Amino acid sequence: MNEIALQPETQDIVVDEVFPHSPETIWKTLTSGALMSRWMMVPTGFEPVEGNRFTFQTTAAGEWDGVIHCKVLEIRANERFVYAWKGGHEGNSDYGSRLDTVVTWTLSKVEGGTRLRLVHSGFVTPRNDTAFKNMSQGWTKVLSKIGAVTDEQS
Repeated sequence: MNEIALQPETQDIVVDEVFPHSPETIWKTLTSGALMSRWMMVPTGFEPVEGNRFTFQTTAAGEWDGVIHCKVLEIRANERFVYAWKGGHEGNSDYGSRLDTVVTWTLSKVEGGTRLRLVHSGFVTPRNDTAFKNMSQGWTKVLSKIGAVTDEQS
């Protein structure tokens, strides 16, 4: 077998929306821990600094304690925010299976506002199929919450 054949199949979640706000306003909503807690989950230890590690707490399952371990991988103010998103446990087969993914937020100025594109990449099939399905729906809701929180900041 060649190396490509040994690589697992992965899926990415992509959600894209245009908001009637400047990139700077959307950026503040994305990178403020206090605001982040309103559109996603309360982050513990979050700072928008490359290399910073932080966590989110969600519902535990099986051998997984529900902690999502994140690390800021890239910060380009008002343009790009990337972090690792790891959680789950090898002992879980559905909800709470081991997850090692990357979340990328890209902001682009467009006429009338900002295009916000989320790519949550690296869901390994079939192991992460449950997470992929649940989070595909969840991220769509998160973007609408980001819009509502940003509206309040304007």
